[in-house]
Parts: sequence; structure tokens; C-alpha cells
Amino acid sequence: QVQLVESGGGLVQAGGSLRLSCAASGLTFSSYYMGWFRQAPGKEREFVAGIGRNGGITRLADSVKGRFTISRDNAKNTVYLQMNTLIPEDTAVYYCGADLRNPILGVPTQYNEYDYWGQGTQVTVSS
Repeated sequence: QVQLVESGGGLVQAGGSLRLSCAASGLTFSSYYMGWFRQAPGKEREFVAGIGRNGGITRLADSVKGRFTISRDNAKNTVYLQMNTLIPEDTAVYYCGADLRNPILGVPTQYNEYDYWGQGTQVTVSS
């Protein structure tokens, strides 16, 4: 059974930081691209960050570039999203996804490209 479990969300003040984790099981973790998406009420689920199988390539949405960092630890079957300088616009449910993908295609940025999803973790940033 494939399972992705996000953790680390919470309530923080603007300017603060959080680190989200997504622990994967039931799959060969190192074979999957991993990504983070977020969805605020009434809005589309949007791409936040993606990372290649070995962490050698990353891609960040323009809205978070310079503030967020995605990383992975294949020995722990875990992908992380370090979020710094948080702003209220970052408030959303954050989801991690896993995509078994031909690496020549690059980091997937569309939600329908991902094979598995976690349940999400809430991030709320107050001003």
C-alpha cells in the first residue's frame, strides 16, 4: 500500500518559518519525482516545488522562489519543504505527491502528472 504522510504544518506569524515533511512508504522512493502543491479555499491546487529522484534538480514556483527550499532524503524516504519568510498568501493546505516519471521529462509541475498524493497538512500564516 502506497502512503504519503505530510506533517509539520501549523500556525505561524508572517516572517516565520516552517518545515514540512512527507514520509513515503509502499514504493521505491528513489524512483519517484516528488512535489509539493498547495490549495487555498476557492482556489486551484497550485504547484509549489518539485525535486528529481536524487535531488539533483529542483523547481520552485515564482511565488516562493527565494523563500522555500525543497529537499529529499532517500535514505529516510522523505521529502521536505523548508518555508522561510512566510507571508499570509502562503496559507493553504500543502500536499506532497509522487510521480514515477522518465527523468528526461524534468520535474513535473502539473497535479495530474503525479501518481500518489498525501492527505495534506494545513499551513496558516497570520499577519
